[in-house]
Amino acid sequence: MENKQLKIAVFHNLPSGGAKRSLYTYIKYLVQKGHIVDVFIPETANEEYLPLEPVASSVVKFNVKKSFFRERLYSIFSYVPAIIRRVSVNNVMKTEKEIAKMLNDSGYDIVYCEQDQFTMTPAILKYLTKPTVYYCQQPIRKDKILTVVNNQKEKIGFFNHPLIKPFAEYAINYIETRDYERDQELVQYSTNLLANSYFSHESILKQYGKNAYVSYIGVDTDIFKPLNMERENFVLSVGTCIPPKGFDFLIKSIAHIPEKERPELVIVGNNSDERWVEFLEDLAEEKKVKLDILSQIPDEDLIDLYNRAKLVVYAPYLEPFGYVPIEAMSCGTPVVGVKEGGVRESVLHNRTGLLTQRDEKDFARAIIKLSNDKHLWEKLSINGIKYVRSYWTLEHAGERLLKHIKRILDNEG
Repeated sequence: MENKQLKIAVFHNLPSGGAKRSLYTYIKYLVQKGHIVDVFIPETANEEYLPLEPVASSVVKFNVKKSFFRERLYSIFSYVPAIIRRVSVNNVMKTEKEIAKMLNDSGYDIVYCEQDQFTMTPAILKYLTKPTVYYCQQPIRKDKILTVVNNQKEKIGFFNHPLIKPFAEYAINYIETRDYERDQELVQYSTNLLANSYFSHESILKQYGKNAYVSYIGVDTDIFKPLNMERENFVLSVGTCIPPKGFDFLIKSIAHIPEKERPELVIVGNNSDERWVEFLEDLAEEKKVKLDILSQIPDEDLIDLYNRAKLVVYAPYLEPFGYVPIEAMSCGTPVVGVKEGGVRESVLHNRTGLLTQRDEKDFARAIIKLSNDKHLWEKLSINGIKYVRSYWTLEHAGERLLKHIKRILDNEG
C-alpha cells in the first residue's frame, strides 16, 4: 500500500477555527501527494473560512431541512444563546445518514471524519459501513472550570433577569445533558480515533474509555513565515472571542505592567460573542489596557500581525492543542503562555517561549522579561522558527496522518 493512490472521502460539519485550518492543511497535503480527496458536507458546515474547494479533489454539499420555529425565534429576538441552533440537530443527523448511505455504495478506501459542531461526535459514524477514521479534537467538555468560566457571562446577559434565570438555567442544563449523552452514544460507533495531542488523548480515554492515537497537526510554513518586519508595542492573541479563551485573564495580566511600558492587546477572532466582546472592552477600559478586537480577517493580515507583534500571548483554559503557538513560532514570534492543556506540548519553556502558572502577576512578569531582554527574545525567535520547521510543518503533519490511515487500512484489509 506504500505507493498506492488512495481514494479518501472526507466528512466535516465544522465551524471556523483551528479544527477547520487543520483539516484544510491535511487535505492540501494528501492531494499534493497524489491521493483523491473528495469532501462531503451538510450545508451547515462553514465553507467561508478556508474553503476546501481550492485544495480538495471535489466538494459536495447536501441540503439540511430548515426549522421554521427556530428561524422565527432568531427573527423575533435580537439575542438568542448560541446553544440554541438555527437548524435542528435531528435534521442534521438525517442529512448525515443520507451522506453515509451514498458513501457506503462508493469506491472510497476510507472515510475521514472531523468533529461536528452540532453533535460533537459526528452522527455519520453510526451509519457508515466502510473503514473510518475519526479525528477527535476533544470530547464535549463537562468540567467544572468550563462552568465557572462561562458563568462570567451572567453579568452581561439578558438571561440573568430574576424572572427568566431559573427557566434559562433549566433549559441550558437540559440541552447540555442531552448533548453529552448523545455524544457518549455516538462515539461508540467510532473504531479508529486520532487526537491532536497527548492531553486530548488522555481526555478521550478518560471520558470515552477509548484509545486514540496522537497525530499532531502542522502549519503551512510557506504562508506562516518570518517577514522581517519592525516589531511594534503590542501583543497578539488569536481565538474565538468566548470566555474559555481566557482573554479576560490577558487583560488583567497586562494591567499589572507599568503604564509607560504597557503594550496594547490585539485579539483576532474568527467568531465573536458580541456580549463577551462588550464585557472585554469594558474590562480593558477599567484596567487601562488598550484593546483592539478584530474579527474574520484574511490570513495575509493575520500573518502581518504575527510579524509585527512584540509577542504572542496565549491563555485559554485547558486548550486541547492550539494552533496559535505554532503559527506564532513559525513567524519568529516568541510565545508567553499558560502552562496548561496542549500548549505544554508545543511551546518549549525558555527555548521557544515562556510558560507560567495561571497567575496574572507571573504572566505579566514573563511579558516584561521577554519584552526587555533583546538577547532572550532573539534566541527564542530563532529557536521557534527552527523548531517548527523540524517537526511542525504541513509535510510532517501530513506524513503522520497518512501513516495512521495506512495503518488502519492494513489492519482492516
